[in-house]
Amino acid sequence: MCVRNYNNKPVKFFLFDIRKCDHHRLPLHHFLKLILSPAAERLRYILGEEDDMPTPTLFTEMDTLQQDGDELEWKESARWVKFEEKVEEGGERWSKPHVSTLSLHSLFELRTCIQTGTVLLDLEGYSLPQIVDEIIEQQVDEGMLSPDLREKISFVLLRKHRHQTKKPIHRSLADMGKASVSIPYTVCPDLRNKFMKKIPRDAEASNVLVGEVDFLDKPFVAFVRLAQATTLGGLTEVPVPTRFLFILLGPTGKAKSYNQIGRAIATLMVDDLFSDVAYKARDREDLIAGIDEFLDEVIVLPPGEWDPKIRIEPPKKVTSADKRKSVFSLNELGQPNGAAGGGGGLAEDEEIVCVCGRFCGGLFLDIKRKIPWLLSDFYEGFHIQSISAVLFIYLGCITNAITFGGLLGDATDNYQGVMESFLGTALSGTVFCLFSGQPLIILSSTGPILIFEKLLFEFSKNNGIDYMELRLWIGIHSCLQCFLLVATDASYIIKYMTRFTEEGFSSLISFIFISDAIKKMMGSFKYYPINTDFKPDYVTAYKCECLAPDPSLDWSQLSKKECVKYGGSLVGNTCKYVPDLALMSFILFFGTYSMTVSLKKFKFSRYFPTKLRKLISDFSIFMAIMTFVGLDRLIGLKTPKLIVPTEFKPTRPDRGWIVLPFGKNPWWVYLASFVPALLVTILIFMDQQISAVIVNRKENKLRKGCGYHLDLFWVGVLMAACSFLGLPWYVAATVISIAHIDSLKMESESSAPGEQPQFLGVREQRLTGILVFVLTGVSIFLAPILQFIPMPVLYGVFLYMGVASLSGIQFWERIKLYMMPSKYQPDFPFLRHVPLRRVHLFTLVQIICLAVLWVLKSTVLAILFPVMAGRTASRPVTTAERRPNRKRSHLRWEL
Repeated sequence: MCVRNYNNKPVKFFLFDIRKCDHHRLPLHHFLKLILSPAAERLRYILGEEDDMPTPTLFTEMDTLQQDGDELEWKESARWVKFEEKVEEGGERWSKPHVSTLSLHSLFELRTCIQTGTVLLDLEGYSLPQIVDEIIEQQVDEGMLSPDLREKISFVLLRKHRHQTKKPIHRSLADMGKASVSIPYTVCPDLRNKFMKKIPRDAEASNVLVGEVDFLDKPFVAFVRLAQATTLGGLTEVPVPTRFLFILLGPTGKAKSYNQIGRAIATLMVDDLFSDVAYKARDREDLIAGIDEFLDEVIVLPPGEWDPKIRIEPPKKVTSADKRKSVFSLNELGQPNGAAGGGGGLAEDEEIVCVCGRFCGGLFLDIKRKIPWLLSDFYEGFHIQSISAVLFIYLGCITNAITFGGLLGDATDNYQGVMESFLGTALSGTVFCLFSGQPLIILSSTGPILIFEKLLFEFSKNNGIDYMELRLWIGIHSCLQCFLLVATDASYIIKYMTRFTEEGFSSLISFIFISDAIKKMMGSFKYYPINTDFKPDYVTAYKCECLAPDPSLDWSQLSKKECVKYGGSLVGNTCKYVPDLALMSFILFFGTYSMTVSLKKFKFSRYFPTKLRKLISDFSIFMAIMTFVGLDRLIGLKTPKLIVPTEFKPTRPDRGWIVLPFGKNPWWVYLASFVPALLVTILIFMDQQISAVIVNRKENKLRKGCGYHLDLFWVGVLMAACSFLGLPWYVAATVISIAHIDSLKMESESSAPGEQPQFLGVREQRLTGILVFVLTGVSIFLAPILQFIPMPVLYGVFLYMGVASLSGIQFWERIKLYMMPSKYQPDFPFLRHVPLRRVHLFTLVQIICLAVLWVLKSTVLAILFPVMAGRTASRPVTTAERRPNRKRSHLRWEL
């Protein structure tokens, strides 16, 4: 199809199959709009042009003309970076940032002003007096302004400017001497203005001047775009060069209307799409087209159904204008399949994890991808946020190492214990963080591995086979099998992992952390039972007797206080107060968890400066631990403490640090160990790759890419190394890895007033992981310090890890929908496209599967858990299936 544009040139349009339209292709109403609307056609050519220079952020300030005694002055009344801030009626403070609410009438009046007023684009301006002279000269030449009003207009426009941030009113030399009116505006504002921190670097300003005067009978309107942004003295509150200038002076009696028009143009100037139009406009009609597009997108609230005096709070996440811009993009329209802007093609993971068709092709690609980032992987770790991450993950790792080491010692008759767990964690974790493809992953032992070790030890004991030698050969075979999987690009299988698999796996691990923390805490109540029958005031019934000074007297019915008061003595074990260690442990446990949660949310508080809030939030876990360790020391009760090995030697005295491969088992055992090794390989492969998929989610905005093949390679190497040293086997720990990522999340520092900090990504580096595992290794030398940490405090950290890892899991959000009436349910995108009953049905299926896995995890079948979790995926999921707006009857990726 071909139509003519406003320059009478032919325009080509691609016609799409309407039935196949989705959010990556051009919607039908926009397509028709481009054909029928001259304004939309103009914007298509304005915004569709290639431009290497990004549009600067605009700071907009509106000044109104006011009477200051016998003199006129321009007083700052409002400002915008993204949201509007007004000077309150008292004139002493700024209002809270809020969404600008404009009347439709003011937008139409603004359109009329641009249509009938003076528009000067790319004006060569170097000072405000020169710019004012150019505007007045243009109006006089066009017959819009009488020449006898030239001096009066110039006098008004060059009055001094009073800004809200400046308490004294500084005057220029011309004002002080009152001998000239050429430059009577304020000097440049204080460069130390704190508001500058809220304005992005390289920002430019647009100034809006509105007011009423008694010598005009019709409005004086001008819109100016300077060829180069220029600092115009004290025109702007902050030292930002001015690019745009809008002036509206009119007859008296319409000050409110003028003020609304000024707010309208100021709001448009901070709109991402209109600011692009303003920078690229070639004439007046282009600006009018931009206003028309803004009017097309405006939503009108009926009068009487809301209170216009209410200030609308800024949204937590500002909607990007990219979708509006894409409608007018020549590049996107030029592609018949709508592939521009990320539509079509493979997803990121599908491109990275591929079958390369050559030996170790995926491994070489991972290495090639990681080498350019190697240096930054270290120097980017030098940040104060890394300190809090190291302390947090370190405490989680040593607690896990002690817990797992103790259980492993019981299961293997101390062939592997706490010391082996510490050494293995330190060795495996350090090597993995140094050389892996995804150093944010934290290695740890898992429940299925523990059960496998227990079964293997019992099998060896019952059949007279040396356990450590058999375990060594299983580790060697498993290492070789991992190498084979790496060489054949077997990590390609992760393309088959759906949201169902990810959510089920991560939810189960999170619930295990939560339940284990609670179980260990409840164990304190069994070990230190509460004496519910203890009554301190009466002694006779509890084997605590009161002996009178005179043996002939019977004082057994007296209370303790009476016995002591009258000179008696208390005899018996129950006479002394028995401290309630279980209750104290619970206080430490729940106090650590609740304080961590509270301090973590403190960065969203309204108290204290932003940097202090963020610092408190980053160190929330460390502060909570130190607080309750101090409380425990202050009370002085003998609560259970962290027990760390103090000597560097194997847990079992009759074994060494090196396991020899030959001499204790028959030769056929070396070959037969291939079979159990295959089971271990499947277990490790699925556990490692599912955890890696969760860590490498697109929501985490990781920019350095992943390395599934490289990760599996080093897991295989460490399997063999740990087998030779008689240390536990290690694989990616989902919950601790998620906690590691959460502790390293970055947010924008310079944000507009009212704008919530935006998630920028994760501080990707290797330093925090290396330090965590190095500290784990030297923990045996830190035993004198670590022995003061109560175990209930660490259980509280475990509970926080489990609960925190549930946030962001859609499965958990859908579970909570069961308990919410429909009118209180959050506005999730999937609830807009999928019936609620089908959402509940899908969630119920996930809950049943999760319950089955939960039951099986406590049996010998737990070693098959990763295989069973992986069975929920059936085929690769393409990019098209991930699109949330495709209306389908099933729930596969709609949820």
